[in-house]
Amino acid sequence: MRVADLTEEQLLALIVPELPRGAATQVGPGDDAAVVAAPDGRFVVTTDVLVEDRHFRRVWSSGEDVGRRAAVQNLADVAAMGAVPTSLVVTLAVPAELDVAWVVGLARGLAAVCAPLGVGVVGGDLSGSPLVVVSVAAHGDLQGRAPVLRSGARAGDVVAHAGTLGRSAAGLALLDLDGGLGGPVTESLSGGVQGGVGQGGVGRAGSDDEAHVRLVGTFLRPSAPLDAGPDAARAGATAMLDVSDGLLRDAGRLARASGVRLDLHADALAADVADLAEAAAVTGGDPWAWVLGGGEDHGLLATFPADAPLPAPFRPVGRVAAREGDEPDVTLDGAAPTTAPGWDHFAGR
Repeated sequence: MRVADLTEEQLLALIVPELPRGAATQVGPGDDAAVVAAPDGRFVVTTDVLVEDRHFRRVWSSGEDVGRRAAVQNLADVAAMGAVPTSLVVTLAVPAELDVAWVVGLARGLAAVCAPLGVGVVGGDLSGSPLVVVSVAAHGDLQGRAPVLRSGARAGDVVAHAGTLGRSAAGLALLDLDGGLGGPVTESLSGGVQGGVGQGGVGRAGSDDEAHVRLVGTFLRPSAPLDAGPDAARAGATAMLDVSDGLLRDAGRLARASGVRLDLHADALAADVADLAEAAAVTGGDPWAWVLGGGEDHGLLATFPADAPLPAPFRPVGRVAAREGDEPDVTLDGAAPTTAPGWDHFAGR
């Protein structure tokens, strides 16, 4: 059954029952707008978009994959402010020939991430489009705390990271291989790579291939450390942001906002690089480029006072230094990195 076979109301009747209401929701889908409680008197809001063939490909990604990814990348931005996510609003534009099951899968992917967190998917909009476009607005509750901004880092702070680095970029590189790892990837990924070992490609049995499946899974369904954002705020984080466009690029944004230099330590990132060495050998990629410049892991980068205990799963990866003259925003062991800084939507990287 295709989207064109249903009216908008019939399609919504299939989608809405899949969506979680959320603990803060007072009026959910069905009216002109939702009503969500904001007991703090403020709410955090952010928005992000996924465009087919720009951010995902349907040959690789099931509807559930895209729904999970859309939820995570928005909820990570809320967490990066030190807030607890409360609700999502989703706009979905799809081609008329799209399988209805794909759309229902997207709703289930949103629910798989949001429901365990008590986050409601409270409304949105449907439209036709030549490509699939998923736009999400996410909201969060600061619970009486000050927001953690990008501009608060000070010289002497510890730079810390929570989540994964480089794994999403490595997964994308594996998907980009011609025909996968010795066979078509589409058979393995048609239902989402998390389904287990498939036929050929990255789904073949064996320890290396299982590692490849996990890396591809990080790209298709990133898992952000969402609880770490509010925990970082409670622990006294001075600045924080979601690492979506690569460690170097996003660290540079934090450094410029704070007027400081972030000096990352290579030895703190060496284990991440080592974990990606085998995938790099297979694809011809550079594991340092993935760790420093790869995006879409959606971890959190934060700075903390030197004497503040780091909440789990944050780990130290560098120090904040005073910026002098024309120094780079970000250095690696005191020197300007030679790795490309990360993704830019309009520059092509």
